[in-house]
Amino acid sequence: MPEGKDNFYKRYFSLRAMVDYWKEIDKLREELSKTKYNKSTEGHIGLVKAKIAQLKEKAIARSQSGGSHEGYAVRRSGDGTVILIGFPSSGKSTLLNAITGAESETAGYAFTTLDVIPGTLEYEYAKIQILDVPGIVEGAASGRGRGKEVLSCVRSADLCVILVDVNKPEEYNAIKQELREAGIRVDEHKPFVKITRKPRGGIVLRSTVKLTKMHPDTIRRILREFKYNNCEVIFREDINVDQLIDVIEGNRKYLPSITLLNKIDLVKEKRLEEVKKRIKPDLCVSAKERENIEELKRLIFEKLDFIRVFMKEPGKDADLEEPMIMKKGSTIKQLCEKVHREMVKNFRFARVWGPSAKFPGQRHSLDHTLRDKDIVEIKEN
Repeated sequence: MPEGKDNFYKRYFSLRAMVDYWKEIDKLREELSKTKYNKSTEGHIGLVKAKIAQLKEKAIARSQSGGSHEGYAVRRSGDGTVILIGFPSSGKSTLLNAITGAESETAGYAFTTLDVIPGTLEYEYAKIQILDVPGIVEGAASGRGRGKEVLSCVRSADLCVILVDVNKPEEYNAIKQELREAGIRVDEHKPFVKITRKPRGGIVLRSTVKLTKMHPDTIRRILREFKYNNCEVIFREDINVDQLIDVIEGNRKYLPSITLLNKIDLVKEKRLEEVKKRIKPDLCVSAKERENIEELKRLIFEKLDFIRVFMKEPGKDADLEEPMIMKKGSTIKQLCEKVHREMVKNFRFARVWGPSAKFPGQRHSLDHTLRDKDIVEIKEN
């Protein structure tokens, strides 16, 4: 059929173009590895990194136009979403079962999980969605082993749990590298830099801090490489070349993480200490033996930056038994939206008791920021 043939050729040429892009990226990376960093090479290194970033974007665009589909259809639920990520047979399914009671199939061989398996962790009144996804492999960011689907799923999470087999500590750096290649910045924050395009005037750099990691000429060369020939850049933080490229591209995911060393029941104490020094995990666990699982639940709750807010009906005592679970930095408006969507429309004011109030029962508007263990009474029209 002609239509089928057209689609075949479209995919074929897209894949060829994508392969060419990755070959060019490899050449540029090799050039980087051979270039020593100093003041005279700073600008060149920045330019090469900018070219690599642009080629990666083109390769991704080609892969998508070639008919590939990224991502799993996972409906978010609960107060937050946590994703378990690791190499095949690192123990993700066993860990999911240990902390949620979900029935994720487990076996002693690779690639047991072939889809996303959800479970729910209930802790301190929070309902936390935990996702077990297929194990990633080296080259996942470029599409190997369903890697793109897995890594796109990571982008929808609020927290990433990196699971490392104690007998395979080398997998830790490989996982971090694949996440970085996919535009996921683990345990980093979005740089405090604002770029505004202008119709004319060239490149104007302004800063509220001293810039020590890049020369102004390097910044301008990178901006021009991305076609930012007329713009104003305001730096409120001293950043490096990689961070500047992240800001320019604007499609990075910044995600907190927990690093777990799993299967500690299989090694002796001396070996465990050696591996701990190497990768510095947040926690050591044995998913199979349920060792340190309660500590992990607490750590997940804390890393999600939850606060507990107690609701009070007018004329009644506050309900101190079951709080509303909110994210740190949430406002009264967000609390109202979580209780009932009509509450914002009918809102008059709120009375607040607790850490965010200067005195008991202080009146506040929708934009007031709440704190952990606040008590809130909503007054409606």
